[in-house]
Order: sequence, then structure tokens, then C-alpha cells
Amino acid sequence: MLDVSTRSLKIIAALVWHAGGLALLFKGGSLLVEAEGLKPGESWSWLAAVAGSFLGGLKANYLFSKSCRRNLDRITALEQPKVWQFFRPGFLVLLGVMILVGAMLSKLAHNNYPFLVGVGIADVSIAIALLGSSYVFWKEKAFCSTSVA
Repeated sequence: MLDVSTRSLKIIAALVWHAGGLALLFKGGSLLVEAEGLKPGESWSWLAAVAGSFLGGLKANYLFSKSCRRNLDRITALEQPKVWQFFRPGFLVLLGVMILVGAMLSKLAHNNYPFLVGVGIADVSIAIALLGSSYVFWKEKAFCSTSVA
């Protein structure tokens, strides 16, 4: 019951990874647009987008790509994969906490230019890190597994 293939788990992990990246990119972008609306002509919101992208690229290359590889290796090693095992339980808890904290920070940032820029940098950098490191799913042929449940 609730057994799935390792291929299915890898696809779910990739979908969650990509969805998180796209959601954060949209959220971070909207915060930076709001910041620009508060102080038109200030260059900080645009510099924040560049800084967030640069930091995200570094995170993708040195941190998140390793996490992707470890997770794919862990999934491959599962003997009877269950649908909820696409990430480790501790990571799922951490993910929930990060989503709640991010939502709270975004809500607190409204109408506060420096806070909007700061949270925008954080969101864009994490988004770029997630999307940039997602190449690991393709490089490791995560969707071509022959494992069947």
C-alpha cells in the first residue's frame, strides 16, 4: 500500500523542487516590484535582483546541487519506496518551517522599502539556487529509472 517506484519519487522530488523555485521567483520578483513602486528611481530593487541571482547561482553550484544528488542517491537506495519518501522527514519539516517563515517575512515587509529589498534578495537567491541546481535531476537521468514498485 502506497508503494511507488523510485522513478515516481524522483519525479515528485523534481516537481516540488521546481515548483518551489518558481513560486519563490514570482514572490521575490513581486516584492522587488513593490519596492520599486515605493521608491521609483531607486536602484536598490534592481541591484537586489542582480545580487539575489548571483548569490543563488553560488548556492546552486556549491550547496543545492549536492543536496539534489544526495537525495537522488537516497531514493535509489530505497528498497520499498513509499510516496512520502521523496524527501527525508526532517527536510519536509524544515521545508514547512521555511515556508511559514518566508510567508511571515513577506507579510511583514509590505510598505517597508528596506525590508522588501532584503526579503526580495533572499527569495530570488533561493529561487535561482533551486532552479539552477535542478539540472542535477536531468544530468542524473532521474526520470529514466527502471525501478518499478
